[in-house]
Amino acid sequence: MIDKLSWISVYPEIILLTMACAIALVDLGVKSAQRTGTYLLTLLTLAVVAALQAVYASAGTTIYGFGNMVVSDQMGNWLKCFATIAVMVTLVYGRPYAAARGMLRGGEMFSLSILALLGMFVMMSGNNFLVIYLGLELLTLSSYALVALRRDNAVVIEAAMKYFVLGALASGFLLYGMSMMYGATGSLDVTAVFKAIASRQVDHRVLVFGLVFIVAGLAFKLGVVPFHMWIPDVYQGAPTAVTLLIAGAPKLAAFAIIIRLLVEGMLPLAIDWQQMLMVLSVGSLLIGNLAAIAQTNLKRMLAFSTISHMGFVLLGLMSGVVNGDINGAANAYSSSMFYVITYVLTTLASFGVILLLSRDGFESEEIADFAGLNQRSPFYAAIMAICLFSLAGIPPMVGFYAKLSVLQALIASGQTFDLGLAIFAVMMSLIGAFYYLRVVKVMYFDQPITASAVSTPLDVRAVLSVNGALVLALGIVPGGLMALCANAVVQMLGT
Repeated sequence: MIDKLSWISVYPEIILLTMACAIALVDLGVKSAQRTGTYLLTLLTLAVVAALQAVYASAGTTIYGFGNMVVSDQMGNWLKCFATIAVMVTLVYGRPYAAARGMLRGGEMFSLSILALLGMFVMMSGNNFLVIYLGLELLTLSSYALVALRRDNAVVIEAAMKYFVLGALASGFLLYGMSMMYGATGSLDVTAVFKAIASRQVDHRVLVFGLVFIVAGLAFKLGVVPFHMWIPDVYQGAPTAVTLLIAGAPKLAAFAIIIRLLVEGMLPLAIDWQQMLMVLSVGSLLIGNLAAIAQTNLKRMLAFSTISHMGFVLLGLMSGVVNGDINGAANAYSSSMFYVITYVLTTLASFGVILLLSRDGFESEEIADFAGLNQRSPFYAAIMAICLFSLAGIPPMVGFYAKLSVLQALIASGQTFDLGLAIFAVMMSLIGAFYYLRVVKVMYFDQPITASAVSTPLDVRAVLSVNGALVLALGIVPGGLMALCANAVVQMLGT
């Protein structure tokens, strides 16, 4: 019999699933081209779920439910809360863009977004290999459909096909690695796998073989080198509103399953998977930053930028265990959690400005399209500049503190090699600053292509203003968010 705690642990997931079905039905009676009724009901649903997750996270309790298959803990609940807010912001920014391109003929965008978020929730709370995999598939299948929403656009369909084929390959890698782990340990339960590996009664070669496939599958989902090939094409080809949906909240889910699988399930194998993450990180920092310099399309440039930022996240994850000592793990993993949250926050605002400047029949995605933006709208130029400075790691933006916290965790390991990696990361950040500052130069010093003013719906203007302000404010006072991440990771490691 399923106990009450099991149901409590999945209340947010039940609300999302129920409302995704309800919204799809309610939308049948909505006649507005902007889908106002569906839109407001979706935002209300997400607001309730975000508030519920914040209450769960603030309580600080850990609940295991459904025979240990799901876990509701502080880290997972905060990540779910932030992911829900990210999807809300994405829908606010994306609705005018989607309406102008015929993507709101039905309410699929809203119901699919909720189902994608449900997939992220299942990934974040999974304490069983199959549960995590089911959440991952729900997210990716919803994402494939969202990318292909503009069925009349050949570029969009091409991006959807590439995403589908490479995503299926990644899922196969991950599933094969999980099956190897199951064969070696005899369990799909993350906690049981941890105990089996820690007992040292399992053939190490089989474990490492399975681990390689799991890390490869995770690397695909995170979009790091050499499993990055889908990122630039999908970011550029997908409708910009959907690009933001893929670029934002799913990064939090990817971080969560890395923690669930590698830290909670396979920490005794840290010496093996940390070396793999190190190789992925170095490749991502190098290829991501160098390739971004050559881009003229802003969405494609931000795609390569994403690859380099995920390399930074991996730097924090690979510095947690030093010679079997896990004393630095909380500091390392919390710095990565802080980095990925602030990266998503900055990405939301930067793509929000791109969506803002797009209009019917015109995609504002080339760097040249931002020429003279300061003369057309100083306010939105300032928000975009704040985001670009943050991504470049320039103080006092939050991106600077995020990079600093990861580098501090890397240096704190006390290893000479990790010090060399920190120096390499700083050098790559300097290269990265070039292509971010190039866009700022275009906005402030080039002549505008058009003199038309930038018109903005009230809800988009309000949310974008708060978004940009947070990127600046969290850089000045980052202590609260950093403490939240630290407490969540400490609790996760303690259980």
